[in-house]
Amino acid sequence: MGLEQVMSPEQITAFVAVMQLGTLAAVIVYFIGDIATITLGFLQGNLLWLQGIRDHSPRKAARLGWLIIIGSLPIAVIGLLAKKIIEGHLTKSLMVIGVSMIVWAVLLFLAEQFGQRRREIEHIGAREALFIGVAQAFALIPGSSRSGTTITAALFTGMSREAAARFSFLLSIPAIAASGLLEFKQVIDKNMLTGESMTNLIVATAVSAIVGYASIAFLLSYLRRHSTYAFIAYRLIVGGIVLALAFRAV
Repeated sequence: MGLEQVMSPEQITAFVAVMQLGTLAAVIVYFIGDIATITLGFLQGNLLWLQGIRDHSPRKAARLGWLIIIGSLPIAVIGLLAKKIIEGHLTKSLMVIGVSMIVWAVLLFLAEQFGQRRREIEHIGAREALFIGVAQAFALIPGSSRSGTTITAALFTGMSREAAARFSFLLSIPAIAASGLLEFKQVIDKNMLTGESMTNLIVATAVSAIVGYASIAFLLSYLRRHSTYAFIAYRLIVGGIVLALAFRAV
């Protein structure tokens, strides 16, 4: 789209990260019931545990809260350590994006082939959550797709498609909130986006919220009855087109 001609790589990274706060709003609105249950159960369950009281009622929600925290650790650590690389020119490379799309298409295909798809969210433990969290960290590479990497990893752990997508969206809340708010602070502190750019950011964030909500509703409904092969085909086709454009530009 030629953004690199009017914006620095750092500005583009900040623009995309802040724009995803719209997606975060969509996730919160769609899963508000789950979020409230997990949050209250997490606080109540851990408070009772600290008091030495054994109450099994909030344990399920508290456990899911811990799984989300564990799954969020890899992207938090890697995101902070590799911040300069993420904001640089490498992650704006068409070659990197094209290869990433194709590689994760292949991995998603393998997950469809070998994943048992029998487990629900309550059946996974800390090891599976950490594995999915490591996959989420690969979303720092453009072309990978945060939901794509986490759903792929979740399928490899044996989760059903719908459960994989649901856990993926819940896991997105800390990651998107942290990166979006961090970059938004940077945008304000460094006065990176002003005037027309700020208006564009507001519009883009609003659109991402609307499209994000519709995408969540569609994907969860779609994966109850269908496989992810349509998305695999999409990634292969678009990845091939991006690579062709990259070679053409060389």
